[in-house]
Amino acid sequence: MKPLIGVSTYLETSAKWGVWDLPAALLPTGYPRLVQRAGGLAVMLPPDEPATAASVVTRLDGLVIAGGPDVEPVRYGAEPDPRTGPPARERDDWELALIEAALASGTPLLAICRGMQLLNVALGGTLIQHLEGHTAATVGVFGEHPVKPVPGTRYGTAVPEESAVPSSHHQAVDRLGKGLIVSAYAGDGTVEAVELTDERWVLGVQWHPEMGEDVRVMTALVTAATRETLPGGSSGLSACPSRSG
Repeated sequence: MKPLIGVSTYLETSAKWGVWDLPAALLPTGYPRLVQRAGGLAVMLPPDEPATAASVVTRLDGLVIAGGPDVEPVRYGAEPDPRTGPPARERDDWELALIEAALASGTPLLAICRGMQLLNVALGGTLIQHLEGHTAATVGVFGEHPVKPVPGTRYGTAVPEESAVPSSHHQAVDRLGKGLIVSAYAGDGTVEAVELTDERWVLGVQWHPEMGEDVRVMTALVTAATRETLPGGSSGLSACPSRSG
């Protein structure tokens, strides 16, 4: 049976299709298509009451926290930089609750771009509010740059070679959250992937795998989610030894 992978969504006050212009919970099709290409079943998770997150996560085999707007700086105890975007408080509340529920239940978790930043914040880390060179010069267009994996990490095992990735972000991880290590870097030293070192399958990537052709990161999540559903209750997850970041 294919594992059920939940993907968090945007919540917009105005979206257009056909003759309609209405509030909408939406998600770029790259996300569900990547889940499907990796062998999973995709389901959208629009913002809801945070108290319902644990109940939602118990119905899933895996969770993806999608990219999107900047995390509100108050979440990590900082004053907003003038270049930080407007807050998306409903998404922050909901996705933080989803992350906490996944961490508590051991549900495999892949956090993408904003999702990786929110994962770091959920574990007590902080963010760099603005950096140059990681967003394409043209607004609404993804750039591309190489990332180098850290050998021996989950990410480094899934993608052992340096590879070019589609990217669009102006914020990044600063102080790592509790239990996280770095598993990939950009050439300028920017943290590009983080993961937990215990038996829980938790990985964050700063780029957008849904915008590229490389399915290996999502395949690793789907594989972990499939093992979670094996008969007999065995998770099938191997623990990674502790490593310094």
